[in-house]
Amino acid sequence: MPETTSTHLAWRVRGRGTGLAVAAAALALALAAPVQATAVTAEAPTAPAASADPVSVLKFTAQERKDALAYWTPARMKAVGKSVDLGPTGPKAKPWRGTTLKTVGRLFFVNASGADTWCTATAVKSANRSAVMTAAHCVRRGSSPVNTNFSMVFAPAYSKGRTPYGTFAVRSAATPRSWETDSTNDMSTLTVDADKRGKKLTDVVGGQPLAFNRPVGGTVSSFGYPATRPQLGEELLRCVGTAKKEHGTQVIPCDMNGGSSGGPWLADFNATTGKGVLVSVNSSLDSLTPTKMYGEVLGATAKKVYERAQRG
Repeated sequence: MPETTSTHLAWRVRGRGTGLAVAAAALALALAAPVQATAVTAEAPTAPAASADPVSVLKFTAQERKDALAYWTPARMKAVGKSVDLGPTGPKAKPWRGTTLKTVGRLFFVNASGADTWCTATAVKSANRSAVMTAAHCVRRGSSPVNTNFSMVFAPAYSKGRTPYGTFAVRSAATPRSWETDSTNDMSTLTVDADKRGKKLTDVVGGQPLAFNRPVGGTVSSFGYPATRPQLGEELLRCVGTAKKEHGTQVIPCDMNGGSSGGPWLADFNATTGKGVLVSVNSSLDSLTPTKMYGEVLGATAKKVYERAQRG
């Protein structure tokens, strides 16, 4: 049965805008602000030593992964979407009506406060055929090493309660150490288990190629599952715009809201094949009434995160 929810806002330290993760029950939307008022008070971050591993990896046991798959029933997936309403869908975000994007799906999890929630994520090409790209704040709170999410499953091509390619339990989640310590580099690469038939993720749905250190610019298609009406996370939406540099990141015109976190930025996107080149992921917005979407420029740190995950 759907839980009775009482939604309120939480603040995320992120100088430029609004975070995009959605949660039912305890948290509705992580927001950027000069102050932090989360349920757990984080200790002041300390700078990592020069020799520290630049990649932090969160791992889940076999039992935890089994429990996550059992927890995220179709009914629970539907319930979490119905529990959050962030207002009407904006004019820039359009429902995707093209070929099914098998690689893009909803990432369901329970956040550090114990609330059901979701982000958006993408299957990508990898050596282990099991890598998924999303935002770091979909894995753990920034500047707070102890506040990590759990019960994570990826449902590629999720649409209106259907999971046509099944669900994949997250085995491990790699994030930049800099996100864990000071909320920078908001990207993550997950490694997922094979499905219940023993098939690996990209053998089932394919994988988008990635580009690191790619110059910012050109037309980008951004995808996500925001919690706005009438879709409420049940349909994939798309923004299209020209990427530009801003505040040390890249930005496109887009008004997708909470729930679209981690969704892919695909350059050179072919609407017929559903293929492009992943150059970033949805990270944050410029305001509560958004007009801009920000994403990290995937550089050396992001590449190290991805390389660690694709070997996992």
